[in-house]
Amino acid sequence: MALEQILIPEKHDLGGFSVQRSLPHRDRQMVGPFIFFDHLGPAVFPPGKGVDVRPHPHINLATVTYLFEGSLLHRDSLGVVQEIVPGEVNWMTAGKGVVHSERSPDSFRDTESTLHAIQTWVALPEDYEEVDPSFSHHAAGDLPKWQEDGTTATLIAGKFKSFSSPVQTFSPTLYLSLSLSPGSQFQLPADDQQKAIYSVTSGLSIDGQPLEPNRLAIVKTGTSITISADAIAQTMVVGGEPLGFRQKYWNFISSRPERIEQAKKDWREKRFPAVPQENEFIPLPEPQSTEKTFKSNSSDQDSSASTSAPPLS
Repeated sequence: MALEQILIPEKHDLGGFSVQRSLPHRDRQMVGPFIFFDHLGPAVFPPGKGVDVRPHPHINLATVTYLFEGSLLHRDSLGVVQEIVPGEVNWMTAGKGVVHSERSPDSFRDTESTLHAIQTWVALPEDYEEVDPSFSHHAAGDLPKWQEDGTTATLIAGKFKSFSSPVQTFSPTLYLSLSLSPGSQFQLPADDQQKAIYSVTSGLSIDGQPLEPNRLAIVKTGTSITISADAIAQTMVVGGEPLGFRQKYWNFISSRPERIEQAKKDWREKRFPAVPQENEFIPLPEPQSTEKTFKSNSSDQDSSASTSAPPLS
């Protein structure tokens, strides 16, 4: 078997909104530069309701949003306002510090709406942790997309075979979205990068062995594998060059523990830049406490998440 381990995600029930968190995991911190992996939904919101991720900070990482269904409106302290829809990519490099929010657009609150997405964090190499923050949006048509033995592949970031994504990365990175038809196969060649396969749906197998839905399968480095499907199926492939251990607290990650402490102090003392036209403030969570950073306005209560990260990035 070409798999090193299969991770069962931690499930967060957020009052009608389900989040499956595969990274960080008690048995694995990272896969390549990926240090956070959330599968959101699918969640159905009645008319007038939606998602409200209040302004929150990041340092020394990049956040990546990719949707299967629905829409989110990104706002950040750089002044960027950008809606994202399925097949597009929002890539925000936090670098030395940024604050952002993500909410359902007003147009999606007019009727019943669904949100289904993958959100990841990508750690930055030590030499680039303190770069100036930036944001890039990539339309679906800008990303490499091809057919291979019944599989539709989209290269979100990095390089794969002869394809190269326009998304800027700071270290060798692989991020693929694969939509498989019944009887299709997709080959992942052997190389020296770390890789993992996430089963968004059922119907998938790896080297002929069925893979349950909502599982992150870690591939043994240096081995080739075949992903196949006996039904219409969706999977994501993440990986790249390993960067080494990272310190993490709430929304902050860094190779330096003292940088985490500085970020905590800066957030407490409101020294991070603000998101224009937004004034909500989330207090820094205390150790061993539960920080309430995600709010679905389908109820009056915030839904909880662990102190390591909010359910949305």
